[in-house]
Amino acid sequence: MLEEFVYVGKIVNTHGIKGEVRILSDFEYKDKVFKPKMVIYIGRKKEQEVINTYRHHKNFEMITMEGYGNINEILKYKGLYVYVKKEDLNLSSEEILDDELMNLKVLVAGKERGYIKDIRKNSGSQKILEIDDNGKTILIPYHPEFINEVNVKEKYIVILPIKGLFE
Repeated sequence: MLEEFVYVGKIVNTHGIKGEVRILSDFEYKDKVFKPKMVIYIGRKKEQEVINTYRHHKNFEMITMEGYGNINEILKYKGLYVYVKKEDLNLSSEEILDDELMNLKVLVAGKERGYIKDIRKNSGSQKILEIDDNGKTILIPYHPEFINEVNVKEKYIVILPIKGLFE
């Protein structure tokens, strides 16, 4: 089975002299990633490390990694991306990653109405689906009021018919 890695953030800097790093992340399931003993993979080579300590500070996820206790040992990771294995997230069937929503066919009242082109997040971190409907952009909140079904396996999403939205 091909291992599937999920991007969770970027190491933007070090913090202090004891080997702590700052990770900038907008990953939606941070609680499943940033915790002691979680295995993370860093950079293009996916170097495996284990989180030793975690804390949230301002806009950053702050971690130390097992086996590192000095700033000089972790400088090699500054600027690199952080990943986890999808299987390690233990997502429930209702927890869907943004990457899985991308390019899903959009169905409204049984008709195909384009595909999900992008996912935006507003200031309240509510997801907004950007749908390409034959060159026309339609924005729909990713919320049960508007979404009837998401089928990642069959690659489609059913949006409730909202008067005036697709006309």
